[in-house]
Amino acid sequence: MLRLGTRGSALARAQAALVHDGLVRRHPGLRVETVHIRTTGDRGARAPQGPGGRKGLFVKEIEEALLAGEIDVGVHSMKDLPARLPAGLVVGAVPARAAAHDVLIGAGGLRELPSGARVGTASVRRRAQLLARRRDVVVTPLRGNVDTRLRRWREGAVDALILAAAGLERLGIAEPAALALAPEEFLPPVGQGALALECRADAPATRALLAAVEDPAAATAVAAERAFLLAIGGDCNTPLAAHATVADGQVALRALVTDREGQHWLEDADSAPAAEAEALGRALAERLLAAGARGILEG
Repeated sequence: MLRLGTRGSALARAQAALVHDGLVRRHPGLRVETVHIRTTGDRGARAPQGPGGRKGLFVKEIEEALLAGEIDVGVHSMKDLPARLPAGLVVGAVPARAAAHDVLIGAGGLRELPSGARVGTASVRRRAQLLARRRDVVVTPLRGNVDTRLRRWREGAVDALILAAAGLERLGIAEPAALALAPEEFLPPVGQGALALECRADAPATRALLAAVEDPAAATAVAAERAFLLAIGGDCNTPLAAHATVADGQVALRALVTDREGQHWLEDADSAPAAEAEALGRALAERLLAAGARGILEG
C-alpha cells in the first residue's frame, strides 16, 4: 500500500489522480490510496512574512503527515514548494511536466488590453510583469480556485484574467478565450506546470517506486529553476521568475527579479550541460545578485 497525501481542491485531486494512475501503470498490482489533507492555505489563512510565505501554507500539513508516517508521498504543485524542504524530506520524483506558460483570458494579447482594464490576479510575479508592459491597466487582486476566478471574470468583476495553462489543462477546461503567453513574453514562476512527489529521505522502497514515474527532462529543468530560487533567496512574496527547457543534452535557463511595480527589472539567461543544471541555476542567481538583485528583493 502506498498512501498519497494531497490537498482537497479539484486541481489537487486531478493531479493526485494522474500520479495514482502513473504509479499503478508502472507497478501493476500496487495498491495506491489517496488521502486528502486540509492545509492552512485551504482554510484561507494569510501569508506570513519571510521565507516560504504563502507557499508554505499549502504544503505544511502534508509535510507534517509525511514526517509522522501518516502518508508515504506528498503530491504538490512544484510552484507551491518552498526552496528549502524540512529535514528528512526530499523530492522523490518529478513526473512529466504540463505546460509551464500562463494564459490571458479576456483579451487578444497584452497589447490589446484597453487602457484601464481590470486584470485579475493575486500573483506578485504576474502583477509586476503586467505593469512593466502595461502601466495603464489596473491589477485587481483575485484569489480562489480556477473555477471561482473564471466565474468572477464571467460576472464582470474583472475584464481579464491571467491563469496557469497547466491548471486549465489538468482540470479539462477548454476556455475559448484563453490566449497563451509565451515564456519569452511573460516568464513563468519556478516549477509551474510541474509536480513534486515529496517523500521521506529514509524510505528507499518508496523512492524506488517513485523513480518509475520520474521524467528526466522535467526533473532537470526543475532542478535548474529551484537552484536559482534557493540561491537568489526569494520566496513567493517576491516577483521573481525562472523557466528552464531541456534539449539535446543541454538545459537553458532564463530568470528575472523585479520589484512589485515592475519598475526595476533584472534578467539573465544562459545554458549548460543537463548534468550541470543546479550549477547553472546558482550561477544565474549569483550574476543577478551581483547586478543588484539583493536591493530589489529587500526593497
